Amino acid sequence: MISIKWCFPLTFVLFFAICSFTDCYDPLDPNGNVTVTFDTLHWTNDGYLARVSIQNYYQYRQVDTPGWKLGFTWTNNEIIWSISGAIATHQGNCTNFKDEIPHCCMQTPEIVDLTPDRRSANSPENCCRGGLLAASAINPTQSSSSFDIVVGNLQGNFSKSMPVNLTLLAPGPGYTCSPIQETQPTVSLVDGGIRYEQVFRTWKSTCTYSSYLANKTPVCCVSLSTFYSPQITTCPQCSCGCRPADKKTLSCISGSSSSEFINALDAVRCTDHMCPLRVHWHVKTNYADHWRVKLTVTNLNYNRNYSNWNLVVHHPGFSQPTTTFSFNTTLLHTDGISDYYNNELLNADKDQVGSVSTEILLAKDHKAFTLHNGWALPRTIYFEGENCVMPSPDIYPMLPNGSSTRRPLHNLILFIIICFYFKLLRF
Repeated sequence: MISIKWCFPLTFVLFFAICSFTDCYDPLDPNGNVTVTFDTLHWTNDGYLARVSIQNYYQYRQVDTPGWKLGFTWTNNEIIWSISGAIATHQGNCTNFKDEIPHCCMQTPEIVDLTPDRRSANSPENCCRGGLLAASAINPTQSSSSFDIVVGNLQGNFSKSMPVNLTLLAPGPGYTCSPIQETQPTVSLVDGGIRYEQVFRTWKSTCTYSSYLANKTPVCCVSLSTFYSPQITTCPQCSCGCRPADKKTLSCISGSSSSEFINALDAVRCTDHMCPLRVHWHVKTNYADHWRVKLTVTNLNYNRNYSNWNLVVHHPGFSQPTTTFSFNTTLLHTDGISDYYNNELLNADKDQVGSVSTEILLAKDHKAFTLHNGWALPRTIYFEGENCVMPSPDIYPMLPNGSSTRRPLHNLILFIIICFYFKLLRF
């Protein structure tokens, strides 16, 4: 059961992730990246004041709890006198400083965001979100973060102070960052938009995501069923790892977990597919001018909830008017993808799983609609940007012999449902 508090409009958007051999490029989200910018705002006696900004340009991939962690290496014995809007995780050895103690003396500092309750009056506008970055297509106002640092101990050698080896954990592995480069200084409007001001210096690095680096195995799988077939196509066996030989074992460790990050949160319910998340697509009813689908997302993690998650569905049927029950919809001028956005997906326990579902009523394009050859089933599904394992098409639920043989069209449509704050009850 779902109790809806309030909703944002449903938005149709384009997304189809196909990675090249580098496994971190999406041709339909070619500008997807996380950009880290260092803007020098003022000079000081022994260094400078800089604003560091982190902008998430990925349309569907967000940075979830426990949030981002930014690291880099100083090359000129710099120290951080103070930080506003973030905090260094280690102070380091500051014994050389007697009168004023720096905030951080580490050569390789690691910076994390503050929670909203720790925001101070002089903090930057986009700080203190607990390290969370929303996906840019879903909530662009929450897709960036920033903090100010006062850097010192440069002793006049300001021109050779660019840090190197930028790293981004968001929150785990998966991001590879380019070398920091000096670019054109950032220019912004001030004084009510009547004056342009330029910073003294701007450095930038671009970080791109690789599913392979983050998860050696997938994190989700898809099962299928239809009203016209008694056959249920389950998630492929060993989609995310293989089940232990002892079938009585209820708790397993997810095969999608990086060995460096295995902990209690990685415990999942043992299944034949061993995925932490399962998405089920059920073609429920076929009317004269409409057809209805039920979409269910199941969380098989024992100790991990998902907040503000999104689900991207690649399907040919979303070019027609669509009604998603308990959701509002708005059409964008793009093709092929639907992203379902929800606030909370609860974890499983020994008796039940966390689950959320919705029904979708789709108008028919009679020139294209068919139930033949699995046309009514999705092509691909992504959970928070991670590609879910699909069953092989040769085991899809099939129409009885003699049914329609109309060929489907090849142009594909996907769409997004964006909705805030569901109260999700397990069933």
